[in-house]
Amino acid sequence: MSWLKSTVKWLYPGMRVKRWLILTPIGVFLVIIGVALLTNMSVVDYLNSAARFLAVQTHGRLDLSEPKVYLPISIFAILLGLILILASIRQVVGSIASVISPTHKDRLADVIYQRRYLAQGHRIVVIGGGTGLSTMLRGLKQYTSNIVAVVTVTDDGGSSGMLQRHLGMLPPGDIRNCVVALADEETLMTELFQHRFDEAGEGLAGHSFGNLLIAAMTDITGDFEAAVKETSKVLAIRGRVLPSTTQNVTLRAELADGSLVDGETSIAKSAQPIQRITLVPPDVKSLQEVLDAIRLANAVIIGPGSIYTSVIPNLLVEGMVDAIAAARGVKIYVCNVMTQPGETDGYRASGHVRAVTEHAGRRLFNYVLVNKEVPSMRLLEKYHKQGAELVSPDVDVIREMGYKPITGNYISQTDVVRHDPEKLAQAILRLVFEKSFLP
Repeated sequence: MSWLKSTVKWLYPGMRVKRWLILTPIGVFLVIIGVALLTNMSVVDYLNSAARFLAVQTHGRLDLSEPKVYLPISIFAILLGLILILASIRQVVGSIASVISPTHKDRLADVIYQRRYLAQGHRIVVIGGGTGLSTMLRGLKQYTSNIVAVVTVTDDGGSSGMLQRHLGMLPPGDIRNCVVALADEETLMTELFQHRFDEAGEGLAGHSFGNLLIAAMTDITGDFEAAVKETSKVLAIRGRVLPSTTQNVTLRAELADGSLVDGETSIAKSAQPIQRITLVPPDVKSLQEVLDAIRLANAVIIGPGSIYTSVIPNLLVEGMVDAIAAARGVKIYVCNVMTQPGETDGYRASGHVRAVTEHAGRRLFNYVLVNKEVPSMRLLEKYHKQGAELVSPDVDVIREMGYKPITGNYISQTDVVRHDPEKLAQAILRLVFEKSFLP
């Protein structure tokens, strides 16, 4: 009988729905009367009396013997009844929404429709890290909420590195960026997650609020993966963000001179070209949830992001390469638009593809999205001073390697040169759509 008690609560004082609930049956009654009159049914005697009274008042000009007598009355009753029903439903929904979701109360129907629509979108797994991945997620979330972002956990710099060293937790920085990118709306809460305490004294300096929240949630739940899920609920994100592994791992680079460098920050600062990247320990395992998502995905996207410190580390986790190779969905590599100083100096698009393939030990994707748009000279000069150059789209070499290059104008030219989220998402979904109709 608990359901009955709960139902009765709608009639409690202060619920602000009783008046509208009463209006609904009135509207239904009017619709029934109108339909009855429209079909020339004899409803009740007093209605006929009312009609006869109208005939007298009109000096016999109203002919009761014809069905058209009731036509204006019936149509008016039906319309009035429908208006009352719709008005009562709208007011009841608005009253409930004003309590449950105050920010969306004026467009609750739009929000519900959008979420239902996105829930039917393609299942997409994106693998990478850094700014490139979060940028792409901002575009994809406009078309589907079935997104799984698989993020590297090798960042040892800044706030993430400090939390990792002091608390022994996995670095949360890249995961935080992806959670914010998938947030349902760009609100004050997303700004709060990205807020960094730059001048807060020795204790908080350098930390972002989002990193601290994930750290606190990890301490409460006792599990980093659970902490990320609970944190994601705060922003009601469109999709899931998962670490590629929940084991502590260090990135190790073998440089051109044969020396070994440990740690993502040290690797990025090294002057020697990178020959190979490995994980320490080498046998860290993937989450089963990640492997299941890859298996069921309509599309698996690798990149964009720093090739050696954001993209490849995910592929070195045990089970990841095999899962991607076995996946039936379309598999795409999104090439960076600018080279990374200290990592990919002088790399063309084919160099990025070759680095991924060599570390994976097998072919993982069929398509390569390559930008062909050239930024302004002002931006090119700005990046040149920082040691970065535009990635050359050598599509002929990529085609000779056995891949299908997909070229387009994929960049957004503001103060920085990055992928345009909307253009990138449209290119990816176009490929997914075409793949779904191929035999």
